[in-house]
Amino acid sequence: MTHRMKPSLYISVDIEADGPVPGPYSMLSFGAAVAGRQDGAGYEPCDPEKHTFYRELRPVSEEFDPKALAVSGLDRERLAAEGCDPALAMAEFGAWVEGLREVHGGAQPVMCGYPAPYDWMFLYWYLVRFTGSSPFGHSGCLDMKTLFATKARLPLRAVSKGAMPRELLSARRHTHHALDDAIEQAELFSNLMAWPGR
Repeated sequence: MTHRMKPSLYISVDIEADGPVPGPYSMLSFGAAVAGRQDGAGYEPCDPEKHTFYRELRPVSEEFDPKALAVSGLDRERLAAEGCDPALAMAEFGAWVEGLREVHGGAQPVMCGYPAPYDWMFLYWYLVRFTGSSPFGHSGCLDMKTLFATKARLPLRAVSKGAMPRELLSARRHTHHALDDAIEQAELFSNLMAWPGR
């Protein structure tokens, strides 16, 4: 009996937060873009601008690190007044991911990021805290930095975007706007998946 392989749907996610960890600090915005789909036949890139999601969120605490806040340039006071309720935003995001799953023939969603651990930590905490579950499960996460290090046969700590061959990088600017960066990183991911390595 052969095991039928479920395809994976890779969704590039970038978050902007006002501190190092979720809970005491807040995720202020997040963006997502579909990078591509992989099955037993290989990887198929998607246009990263076709399926996207973006929300700016109301902070969940009073604490923030001014340096972390300065990176995104987001206004905490404005978000406290106008930001989306985190429970609503995460429910809408979960529904968006589930909708993509149907469009892509039941493919299992995988969050990918550069580097993924920070973004995943916030995204997963917010999903579980505000919706009770994650459409990615507890481990559906792929770190692009690790993917490059493995293919390039480099120690992980030696990896930076500056160490990557130019043809792997997106031509888009890294703006620290979560959706812009999710789209940029979706292109990087598709380039990495196609790259034979060193």
